[in-house]
Amino acid sequence: MSSATIKIYNGYGHSKNLVVYGHVFKGKLAKKQRSFTKKGWRYALALLRLFFFRPKGNMPLRLYFFDQIIETQAGSDGFFKFKWASDTHLSPGLHPLKIGAIGANNDIHGLTEGRVYVAHSTQYVFVSDIDDTVLISHSASLWKRLRELLSKNAERRKIFGAHVLWYRLLSTAYTTTGHTNPFFYVSSSEWNLYDYLQAIFDYNQLPTGSFLLSHFKRWYDFFKTGQTKHEDKYRRISRLLRVYPKQKFVLIGDNSQHDPLIYTALVNDYPDRIEAIYIRNIRPKKAMVTLRLLSSLSANAVYTCMFHTAEEAIAHSIAIGLIESQNHVPLSGFKN
Repeated sequence: MSSATIKIYNGYGHSKNLVVYGHVFKGKLAKKQRSFTKKGWRYALALLRLFFFRPKGNMPLRLYFFDQIIETQAGSDGFFKFKWASDTHLSPGLHPLKIGAIGANNDIHGLTEGRVYVAHSTQYVFVSDIDDTVLISHSASLWKRLRELLSKNAERRKIFGAHVLWYRLLSTAYTTTGHTNPFFYVSSSEWNLYDYLQAIFDYNQLPTGSFLLSHFKRWYDFFKTGQTKHEDKYRRISRLLRVYPKQKFVLIGDNSQHDPLIYTALVNDYPDRIEAIYIRNIRPKKAMVTLRLLSSLSANAVYTCMFHTAEEAIAHSIAIGLIESQNHVPLSGFKN
């Protein structure tokens, strides 16, 4: 069997509905987050390298989860997905797993450790876009987006001011110590950027969550980074709604691309499941269209907010009871 590396992305679910994603690549991968704090051309080279990984398709795989063994096969693009139910009840938190490639003699190669996150039984699930919602990315302009990617490492990328505070308040609302609300970061950014985005989120101390990203791209598609069909984003969020049928969802995005349309469609298809929608007004020319879409949801009893600054979003979250007012802290030191 030729050399291959298995890359596992954090899974999620509950005892009866677990899922974990990943890729199989040819050869070895570069070192993780340390590469994304380098400066100048060393950082740019580390980022570009993410698009030169070569997927290894159609590889049979085996997952080990406690006493369970589950098998699947990676697709032609190297992407794989395991879906299974646990034989035993799982407590909230992160649970370990291992995935290996099955060789010709049924032996296992490249055994890799991963994790699956079982959420606490909380009231809310928060789903957030990343680019131009949390992270300043200039998604509407190809060249500006590429400049941000290639010139600013994980420690230099800018988060919208007070956004970290807002998400921290949301993550702990109506929960006990250590039992945070689950966060999912659903983005048009590619799986290539998984470790890079994780480094940015870790550096800025955003709430820990699962990333659900878009199809892996090769080097010849680098100039199409961040561009994907909006139906993919809809499908990823609708799966979360099915996995967590008892929780209310809060959707957070921006109006630089398709978030208002996607979120409106989700409200229409999953009535009574969406508690609130927040849209950052990153494109003033689209403000009126965005407001019309949001106002159309009033019949569904969904709270909506188009905001410019995270301070506005925090105030709205307190007003509708998403954030407990006694837990609110001053915004000094946070500026948009």
